Amino acid sequence: MYQAPKGTQDVLPDDIAPWRYVESACHRLAQQFGYGEIRTPIFEDTGLFLKGVGEATDIAEKEMYSFRDKGGANLTLRPEGTAAVVRAYLEHGLYNRPQPVKLYTLMSAFRHDQPQAGRLREFHQWDCEAIGEEDPLIDAELVVLLWQLLDDLGLRGLSVQLNSIGDAACRPQYVRALVSYFEAHERELCPDCQRRLRTNPLRLLDCKNPQCQPLIAQAPRSVDYLCGPCAEHFARLRHYLDLAALPVTVNPRLVRGLDYYTRTVFEVWPPTVGGQSTLGGGGRYDGLAELLGGRPTPGVGFAMGIERVILNLKAQEVPVPPTPPLAVYAAYLGVAGKDQSWRLVQRLRQAGTSAVVATGDRSLKAQLRQANALGAQWALISGDAEVEAGTVQLRNLARGEQETLPLDEAVARLTRVERVAV
Repeated sequence: MYQAPKGTQDVLPDDIAPWRYVESACHRLAQQFGYGEIRTPIFEDTGLFLKGVGEATDIAEKEMYSFRDKGGANLTLRPEGTAAVVRAYLEHGLYNRPQPVKLYTLMSAFRHDQPQAGRLREFHQWDCEAIGEEDPLIDAELVVLLWQLLDDLGLRGLSVQLNSIGDAACRPQYVRALVSYFEAHERELCPDCQRRLRTNPLRLLDCKNPQCQPLIAQAPRSVDYLCGPCAEHFARLRHYLDLAALPVTVNPRLVRGLDYYTRTVFEVWPPTVGGQSTLGGGGRYDGLAELLGGRPTPGVGFAMGIERVILNLKAQEVPVPPTPPLAVYAAYLGVAGKDQSWRLVQRLRQAGTSAVVATGDRSLKAQLRQANALGAQWALISGDAEVEAGTVQLRNLARGEQETLPLDEAVARLTRVERVAV
């Protein structure tokens, strides 16, 4: 018997309410902030992600799902969203529109990692990008957008972690200082960090191994090596976030895991911090468009993990609106009653009321048991007598009360009740 692949999950109807709650909030708030929805392919040219996330990252080296298709093309299931959105921005000439171009997407992504709580091999993200503007005010807007979404959902005790990792002008000096520091302690590093010291020194600060934490705590800080323009950008960003009254912590160890980041990096953390606790994060990527073959174009964005947000909603016992219940179950006796029930269901659905009709040859008692099992609020019962009289039996399933109504009146009443409930 087949099962879902390791690191994936089925979301069943009984579990869908928090997904709909989070996703509808994402759509609503993105549009409120002026972000337009974009949808990109689930797979892209492998080179897009190798250039975008960086060949020396854990994602590129160990986690990407890559394959050669029947035409010989090297393709990869997207491990993140930003590179694809920037590719679409360049391919479709969105740089000719008023800048910045603000885009968002709700997407699935794929990484071959060890599955654990909050980290699956297929996961879902809310991805927001603002491309074509270097003003730190747009950085601040994206931090506020992520924060407000989580706050609107009802999560509490959150904090914004913020840092600047500089740009091509000042980061090399910082990386040299970092390498010099860690080379003096190389034997004390975990095996992964010994490798990162040669391939991607910034990722040393992102290590979660307890063995490396004392060294990371004493490592040089990127904010101490910022050039004038980067320092000014960071100061203005902090000013705008202060005006927004967000609880911001400057975290000099925050670097994020992708090579395309420049200057701003940020994350939002829940009260309980662990290895996979970050709810969302992102930063500025001013060199990414040029790296992908476009002209120099500033950009900034973030991704928020839907699964992690849902885990935190459950942990904080945030009440989530339930999926609206089924309004009407149409039961019947006899062939004529079945035909009338079928016609009534069509009318109710066309009027916007949720309704199902019984099927098969169950007894009326069995049909009504099914109506209760489905959580229906009302039952419509049609038999030969009702068909002949042009009426229907309307039963309130919660109270057990039943009355006979003309067909039009029953439809009008149920439509009115459903609209009030919505």
